[in-house]
Amino acid sequence: MERLDKTALNALQPPEFRNESSLASTLKTLLFFTALMITVPIGLYFTTKSYVFEGALGMSNRDSYFYAAIVAVVAVHVVLALFVYVAWNEGSRQWREGKQD
Repeated sequence: MERLDKTALNALQPPEFRNESSLASTLKTLLFFTALMITVPIGLYFTTKSYVFEGALGMSNRDSYFYAAIVAVVAVHVVLALFVYVAWNEGSRQWREGKQD
């Protein structure tokens, strides 16, 4: 009877899926993509507005705002897609490593 109670208690305890190194890795990944989410769209917006649309293509100031905003929105979506891809692969890798134990 005691053995049955111990197994029931062990089943109720949450499993430890992550250790500290995987938590640090996840935090580094999150911080990296946070920095990308801030810098890439803003940098692309001003770079494409000034150098590509107004400089190289000779567009008006009003048109260059519009097209540069489109480039920034596409950049946000690309960074988000990359984050989802990396997070998905990291999660499946950790699941496989935990499954082999």
